[in-house]
Amino acid sequence: MLEALGDLLNPYSETIGAVAGIVTCLQAFSGAFLLNDIRKRGIADGFSAAPFLGGIVISLLGYKLSAIVNDIAMIRTNLIGVAINAVYLLCFYIYSSEKFRPVIRKQFVYASVFSAFCIAYASIEDPKHIEFRFGTLLTTLLACLVGSPMLGVGEIIRKKSAANLPFPIILCGTMVASLWLTYGISLKNQVLIYQNAFLLVLSAPQLLLCFIYPGPPIQDNEQEKLLKKKK
Repeated sequence: MLEALGDLLNPYSETIGAVAGIVTCLQAFSGAFLLNDIRKRGIADGFSAAPFLGGIVISLLGYKLSAIVNDIAMIRTNLIGVAINAVYLLCFYIYSSEKFRPVIRKQFVYASVFSAFCIAYASIEDPKHIEFRFGTLLTTLLACLVGSPMLGVGEIIRKKSAANLPFPIILCGTMVASLWLTYGISLKNQVLIYQNAFLLVLSAPQLLLCFIYPGPPIQDNEQEKLLKKKK
């Protein structure tokens, strides 16, 4: 079935790739909503720099993979991703307190060392296996980044609120994964297909939680009052 769909989409692969690249770049701007919340609070403490650090690492490694497969659409997209997430991280750092800044610097060093290690590995790996193995590594990292909000699913259900989930980022991420999946099918590229299908499986439940629990958290005392009213 995928073979037939790939044959059908193949003549439009260049257009699909261009659209996927544009939407991915727009997705990068979704981080501005989180930064706006931080700006309103006046301080970044309490938020995590992981989305921006992860964005830089993923974009860097994505650039390396796209260079390996010589895909121009992916190369442009990942370079823009690196630049945008670097700006976000700088803004996040500026809004952080003096106490929190050393933590961010340490995380940045770890991310830089890890990225350098992965890129060095790609340079010495067997060319016959590099696309699959490096693609698998990138998929694993994306899964950790995309799936990390699900670690707090118990708290979300308990408080009946998904307010702490970055809804704009999740929504855009779901759209982007769908487009790159379509692009992968059009090229019959197994790495892109499996990678983005897996990301859809991870992002769909988060998007569902955002729709089920859209309101602010219910505090414990409020929950008790609601239970008393029911009794």
